[in-house]
Amino acid sequence: MAEGTRLFLAAVDRLTDAAFAAPSLLPGWSRAHVVAHVHFNAEALRRLTHWARTGERTPMYPGGRRNAEIEEGCRLPPARLREMAHASAAALAAGFGGLDADALARTVVTAQGREVPAAEIAWLRAREVMVHTVDLDTGITFANLPGDFTAALAADAAARHAGSGQAAALAAWLTGRTGRAPSLSAWL
Repeated sequence: MAEGTRLFLAAVDRLTDAAFAAPSLLPGWSRAHVVAHVHFNAEALRRLTHWARTGERTPMYPGGRRNAEIEEGCRLPPARLREMAHASAAALAAGFGGLDADALARTVVTAQGREVPAAEIAWLRAREVMVHTVDLDTGITFANLPGDFTAALAADAAARHAGSGQAAALAAWLTGRTGRAPSLSAWL
C-alpha cells in the first residue's frame, strides 16, 4: 500500500496542469478522472477503517455517490486534485496504521458487497494505486511494478474472472492450450 501510494503520488506530481485533461488508459476518463477516483477511493477505504476501529457499519460509498464524486472531482483545478490525493492518502495510511489486531480481523464490506477482514484494506488500496498509476499513462507499465505485486494481482484477477463464468476459457489460455486469450471484462 505504501509503495504503491508513493508511486502514484509521484506520477501525479510529475503531471503538468495541462496533462490532467489528457486521456488516461481508461476509456472515457481523463487523468483528472483517475486522480479524483483514487482520492475518493482513499476516503472510501477510510470509512472502512472507521468501521474496523469502531464496529460502526460505515459503507464505502454511502448513497451510491461514487460516480458523482468522480465526475465532480475531475473538474477541480489540478493543484486542488494533487492536494486532495496527498491528504487522503496520508489520512488513510494513518487510520489503517492505527488499527489493532482485533480491528484488522473485523469484517467489513467492500463496495462490491464482499465481506472481507479489515486487514484486506491494504491490498484493496495497493491494487487501486498501483493499477491506476499505470492508467495515468505516464510511462509506467505493469512491467515497472514490483514482481510480487503483479504476481498477486494476476492471481487475484484470474480468480475473479474464473469466478464470473470464464474459468474454462481462462484455464485453456493460461495453460497454453489455446493461443487465443479470452475476452475479459474489466473488474477494477
